[in-house]
Amino acid sequence: MRVLGLRVPAAGIHTAVAVCACVAAIGAVGSADGARWTTAARNDALARAVVWQAPDVSPNAADLSRPPDKLPDDVTCTFKMTPLHGSVPKFTCALPSGELLRVKYAGPEPHGEVAASRLLLALGFGADHVGFVRRVRCHGCPWSPFATIAAVTLARAGGLYERVARSDRAVDFEWVSVERRFDGEKIETDTVEGWTFHEFARVRTASPTHADALRLIAVFLAHWDNKSENQRLICLSGPPGKDGRCAMPMAMLQDVGATFGPRKVNLAAWRSAAIWTDRARCEIGMPDLPHGGATFVPVRVSEAGRRFLAERLQALSGAQLASLFRGARFEPRYGAVSAWVTVFQARVAQIADGPPCPQ
Repeated sequence: MRVLGLRVPAAGIHTAVAVCACVAAIGAVGSADGARWTTAARNDALARAVVWQAPDVSPNAADLSRPPDKLPDDVTCTFKMTPLHGSVPKFTCALPSGELLRVKYAGPEPHGEVAASRLLLALGFGADHVGFVRRVRCHGCPWSPFATIAAVTLARAGGLYERVARSDRAVDFEWVSVERRFDGEKIETDTVEGWTFHEFARVRTASPTHADALRLIAVFLAHWDNKSENQRLICLSGPPGKDGRCAMPMAMLQDVGATFGPRKVNLAAWRSAAIWTDRARCEIGMPDLPHGGATFVPVRVSEAGRRFLAERLQALSGAQLASLFRGARFEPRYGAVSAWVTVFQARVAQIADGPPCPQ
């Protein structure tokens, strides 16, 4: 049976219906895991965080058609009942090795996330590895994973689902995006996940130049959906040290699918989205984007930060950009690849051209 482009065994539907019926009839169970980081350690990490590392391959030689560690076109995994944020249909799936994948299977967001994350990695910023695969065969999946996750999470009945799910049954998801997490220990407290641009503006990170470049690439992409859980603070050196601190913290963007718009993957909107609110002062912001740019606060970019990003964006050839948008499957649904390349280069020119930023 096929549902919304998915091949679904009838037994999978029966399992989902049975689970939802059980969920409706039970009470709340389970508890959340405790946090490993204190508020002080988390704030200290953000204040010292790097936001850029030299990539293994220079931007002008990067292959933008695929993530650095692309999975095969056919992926087999096992469904995991993991609570998820947002409204985009998605689920978590485990490879035989135990590695967890995030699968997104509908709407424009997977396309934007594939392109944005690949660009960020090529430039040297932190980002998850996201790419399209031809098929994900998910064992134990309900026919509508995201709706089932929402129902089970509401009833806090994840354990129940795992007991009744049929792991010998599988659902096939065709041409979906698969995310592999950027390596690093998440730095979260029991009340705070990720970071916001509000607080980012109040700290002096490891490199002000790189911090300005990160702000500028966020505006370039129109990353307006920048609530705290859409930015991640990680520890590259692993769990907390004996002093409870992170030796090598890094701040990065994640869940970057609401880009190339505003909203998500809209060529005309991205063409008209402003980069500068005041070019003479080199001030950037997102006042005209949804929610007024959410947590993004107006900020003056340094000349070093502007030049740092401009040089790396200008290094990307038209052929590389075409491979970026083609690999993210923008065409034909969201417009011709050639049109996206033209708008991309015009937006780069807005950053690169003009007088130096005032000191």
